[in-house]
Amino acid sequence: MKLKRFRFKKPDFKKLGIDLLFIVISCSISAVAIIGILIPNGLTTGGITGLSRFMQEILGISFSVVYYAFALVILMFCAITLGFSEVKKILMMSVIFPAILFIFEHTEFSLLEEKDLFLAAIYCGVLLGVSQGLLFTRGYSFGGTDTVAKIIQKKLIPHISISKILLVVDAFIIIGSGFFFGRNIALYALVTQVIFSKTIDYVIYGFESKLVQLEIITSKHDEIVDYILNDIKRGVTNVTVTGAYTRIAREKIVTICSPRDSMMIKKFVSKKDSDAFVTVIPVGTVWGKGEGFSDILQE
Repeated sequence: MKLKRFRFKKPDFKKLGIDLLFIVISCSISAVAIIGILIPNGLTTGGITGLSRFMQEILGISFSVVYYAFALVILMFCAITLGFSEVKKILMMSVIFPAILFIFEHTEFSLLEEKDLFLAAIYCGVLLGVSQGLLFTRGYSFGGTDTVAKIIQKKLIPHISISKILLVVDAFIIIGSGFFFGRNIALYALVTQVIFSKTIDYVIYGFESKLVQLEIITSKHDEIVDYILNDIKRGVTNVTVTGAYTRIAREKIVTICSPRDSMMIKKFVSKKDSDAFVTVIPVGTVWGKGEGFSDILQE
């Protein structure tokens, strides 16, 4: 009987170095947005940032300490409910980002020369979106309410997509901020959140497309199709393709989704099959029934 030999994958230090550089730059941009714009202007937003602003005002302690506490709690629940594979995606951010927030917080840095709520809401949304978009391109996440949405989906409502759960969670945070900070601040938070979401899409895919088409050829076909259907809640078409050189027929996965969904699919595919072949095609308009699609009768 032959013993199976285990091969240990050699770490790609160049990739790790580039990832670390992206993480530090992204965290610094977010720190500028939060410490240099959001807090000095008395604003708030959705996500873990909004929750931390709320608790900061109630408890009277520094924002970075509150954020760090929330990050650790989310990390703990992620480990319990989603497993170590999900923890690895947010572990680095849960440590580095609060540390950078702490550094910026003690510089008393302010970007705007004078208090201006409208400019603050716009620039805060842009900077936060650029920061998150840069992280998404490297397969990382801040591990905030998007992780909370994954936990809620897995344990409570598996039939609802993560994007819809995330929308509701952020909406509750923004509405709740209206009762504490005032209705005007909540409306500014909504402006920030909309600009934030749009900026992420622009950073990842530019200004051309609201939807993208993913074409995936992989040896983990069934697992990836199951993920797209049941976790992302998007439709899938299987297309039989044959390699001209190998003459081997395989099933190609075709799906149309939002840019943010495509990054989640990309992360899942890279985890399951590092040799997968993935094509991303910007889509101008899609007619049909589905989230983000145009009604063919109204076009």
